[in-house]
Amino acid sequence: MTEPLTVNGRRYHRPRRPVVVVCIDGSEDAYHERAIADGRMPFLERMLHAGSDLRADCTMPSFTNPNNLSIATGVPPSVHGICGNYFYDTAAGTEVMMNDPELLRAPTLFAAFSQQGSKVAVITAKDKLRRLLGSGLVDGICFSAEKADQATEEENGIGKVLARTGMELPSVYSAELSELVMAAGADILDKDRPDLMYLSLTDYIQHKHAPGSPVANDFYAMLDQYFERIDALGAVLVVTADHGMNAKADRDGNARVIHLQDVLDAPLEPGSARVVLPITDPYTVHHGALGSYATVHLPEHADAGAVIARLQALAGVDTVLTRDEAAARFELPGDRIGDLVVIAERNTVLGTTPARHDISGFTEPLRSHGGLSEQKVPFLVNAPVPGLPDGHRLRNFDAFWVGTAIAAGEPLSV
Repeated sequence: MTEPLTVNGRRYHRPRRPVVVVCIDGSEDAYHERAIADGRMPFLERMLHAGSDLRADCTMPSFTNPNNLSIATGVPPSVHGICGNYFYDTAAGTEVMMNDPELLRAPTLFAAFSQQGSKVAVITAKDKLRRLLGSGLVDGICFSAEKADQATEEENGIGKVLARTGMELPSVYSAELSELVMAAGADILDKDRPDLMYLSLTDYIQHKHAPGSPVANDFYAMLDQYFERIDALGAVLVVTADHGMNAKADRDGNARVIHLQDVLDAPLEPGSARVVLPITDPYTVHHGALGSYATVHLPEHADAGAVIARLQALAGVDTVLTRDEAAARFELPGDRIGDLVVIAERNTVLGTTPARHDISGFTEPLRSHGGLSEQKVPFLVNAPVPGLPDGHRLRNFDAFWVGTAIAAGEPLSV
């Protein structure tokens, strides 16, 4: 019997058949439940009757980078260090995109398994995650659908992706970007048989279309076909999400935005406080850098208690925490967040000033994420899940822990 691997303090069994984890970016249970009810996901309906239909919590903030890296490492941001798509580096005095592998403080499961001889494949929709998820990977496959036309054997462990899938390179703002991830994943599973595979999609559809809408149902029907193929190829399939999604607009379709920089500039010297929006990434067309979580760096002599009281009194604000409170409650790296963390209510987003958020071109009411209201995500498995330890809080980053145990025919290791 091959010994389990210990990665970031957690034990993982060596799988005897492939384990495929699919992260449906921006998904929540209502999406697949409505699609099933409308007859658009017949395979998933059967799968959940025979397998496991669970719910898990994602990490906070409920954004893409921290959750994808939690799934990839099996631990929260306090361990791996990626606490947003974007943060303010106080040491350097600059705002930084969190897509550089040097910012990662823990090895990924993909690196650890590949270094022990396992075959690993990682496919992301957007290229922003590719380098982080591929950090330390040895002789594995790692590429993004966004740049699938540029993938090579030397750089990515695979070439001619578009020829293999029969697809053209899609727009980064399209459902087809996620479809290319799924098509490539199914092809690689069939022909290359990796031990571990991670397929990370994009939330373009979820940002624009509510559960049960025709476009959303079409998207989930497409996923259903690939889930069926992955299952037929003998893999353990775990489907989860990095975060949920909610409408952030009033009944007339107007975005509900609190502009925090304007709020803070009133009692403080203008510009002395810095509002950081960790949802910010290179792809703001569908959310305008507006999410339900923000951090605030205060000037040295500011009365933090007074600022907290002012922010907490705002209509639409759910919670305001100090750095220490937020780091403890949400398992965050305290040196990479602000003096305060602000979380909006379910249907509200946080911005800086109106001039920095142009959403005038939006054709649908704003939908976004980042808060506690987007923390509950699906955790769907094509097999019964062996007994979870008593009191265990199921998280999306348990995906490979659960999947590898099933694939090894072993109980879950604490």
